[in-house]
Amino acid sequence: MKRLSELKAGTRATIVSFDKDDLFLKLMEMGCVPGESVRVEQIAPLGDPISITVAGYSLSLRLDEAEFIFVEEIH
Repeated sequence: MKRLSELKAGTRATIVSFDKDDLFLKLMEMGCVPGESVRVEQIAPLGDPISITVAGYSLSLRLDEAEFIFVEEIH
């Protein structure tokens, strides 16, 4: 299991869990729920933020938010 913030652009993964409860509600409202697949689309030149595709739309996350999302890579 890895943190979403550790993945490289182009990587697909499945959300497993969250490390922070207050962030969990915010992310759930945006479609980031356990079992949902995500794809890291782009990483900003300085590494923050990252752009992901989840539930059929693009979402931009700061690295400190992505660090609290645990995922399993899809190979």
